Amino acid sequence: MSGEPGHSSVAPPPGDVEPGSGVRIMVEYCEPCGFEATYLELASAVKEQYPGIEIESRLGGTGAFEIEINGQLVFSKLENGGFPYEKDLIEAIRRASNGEPLEKITNSRPPCIIL
Repeated sequence: MSGEPGHSSVAPPPGDVEPGSGVRIMVEYCEPCGFEATYLELASAVKEQYPGIEIESRLGGTGAFEIEINGQLVFSKLENGGFPYEKDLIEAIRRASNGEPLEKITNSRPPCIIL
């Protein structure tokens, strides 16, 4: 105890595990394609839902936006042609954090096209 009035701990009580902890996400994206903004937006949404999650990025090949959860490829822009919906990725993370089997995300939203 610190003895300071108003001092409180934000750590979860012993035995409680922060949702998403133990789940690792790797996003590989094409920087020249301008996909960094999409990665940052997705990473922010994931961190909001799962503050304890580990999310990293690495630069990938042309057109790439690939997402792995715990080493398993769950989304590929190269295969689907678009970007994942946040809700689908959040659901995949929920499954991973509960130890459920992961399925590939096949829904995708089309990339923005400015004419």
